[in-house]
Amino acid sequence: MRKNDIIRDIALAQVLLTRLPLPKLPEPWFQRQARAAWAFPLAGLAITLPACATAALALWLGLPAPAAAGLLLVIQIVLTGAMHEDGLADTADGFWGGFTTERRLEIMKDSQIGTYGVLALIMSLGLRWLALSALLPMAGVWPVLALSLLSRATMPVLMVALPNARKTGLSQSVGRPEVFPCVIGISLAAFLSALMIGGITIALFAMLSATTVGLAFLAHRKIGGQTGDVLGTSQQLAELSGLLLLLLVL
Repeated sequence: MRKNDIIRDIALAQVLLTRLPLPKLPEPWFQRQARAAWAFPLAGLAITLPACATAALALWLGLPAPAAAGLLLVIQIVLTGAMHEDGLADTADGFWGGFTTERRLEIMKDSQIGTYGVLALIMSLGLRWLALSALLPMAGVWPVLALSLLSRATMPVLMVALPNARKTGLSQSVGRPEVFPCVIGISLAAFLSALMIGGITIALFAMLSATTVGLAFLAHRKIGGQTGDVLGTSQQLAELSGLLLLLLVL
């Protein structure tokens, strides 16, 4: 992979997955969107670094761990535009609010949020907040940074494993990446995670793999493939399951 391609892919990943203030990219660059999937973990790192720095500063200043964890979550949500949380809510509404594939996809596309989506967000944010409140004083920010990489490496896996469930939407516009960028993304996330937290990466990798496989089976059964909402859900479920596992092993 050439140096220019690496720079373009990293920039594209930031544009696709973050709300960071970036310069406008040249239109031809967007033809590489699918090939840029390997850089998705780096977008997670760009989001979570400032969030973790703020949480670490808050703890150093003497704020209680729940306040530091809340700040971490708020900054992550702001820097992603709540993209992944929105995907989780839409997926919960669609998967359990409709009885046919067509109806489920229609619900997922609707901008309104239903009961399933509200409950999914409350439970997800609540559990992440509690887990981070316990984890930060015990292990610092390194496990959170590792999860930011690994959880976003799950997204290209679903893009490769499942077809697009609809002919429109973000996932369809990005395209279906080949296996090689997906493998590069996983390897990069695992390598950087191992540098941060060592052998615990193996346990995290196993947990996130199981979570992703389970979501893939569910998405295939419910809508026959994946959408941008399902990809966002994969990140959220991976992060949550990873946090809970870290509490057990640490």
